[in-house]
Amino acid sequence: MTTFRYRREPSAAFGSIARPVAGVVLSTPAATLEVAMYIDSGADMTLIPLHLGRSLGLRQRPGDPILELSGISGAGVPYVLRTARIGIGSEAFKIRVAWALIEEVPLLLGRTDVFPRFQILFDERSHRVIFTPVRPRRSS
Repeated sequence: MTTFRYRREPSAAFGSIARPVAGVVLSTPAATLEVAMYIDSGADMTLIPLHLGRSLGLRQRPGDPILELSGISGAGVPYVLRTARIGIGSEAFKIRVAWALIEEVPLLLGRTDVFPRFQILFDERSHRVIFTPVRPRRSS
């Protein structure tokens, strides 16, 4: 079980607000980085900005399909799909990452490849998120 505390941040609407943030380790064969990511149950994919992907040694190749993510605002974010390893507490595994081709995106820990590995409790009263690893179900 790994517990993350919410982080208090400024908010135009509320003055300040506590947001769920996880300290994780992202790694590729080229680099390993510790980063803080917003835990986003509404995000389909884990998303990283351009500079972070470059710091991890990611490169855009000719012929890479450029995909587009749309959030609640409807604005499109161009990205290429990559893989990386993520460490959450004592768990480490491979995930797909949407590497944004722009800087103006937050670091989001999305559902795909991550959430199915955990039971995740958002405890709003205590301002913490608890990740409890679950073992994959065996198919019958």
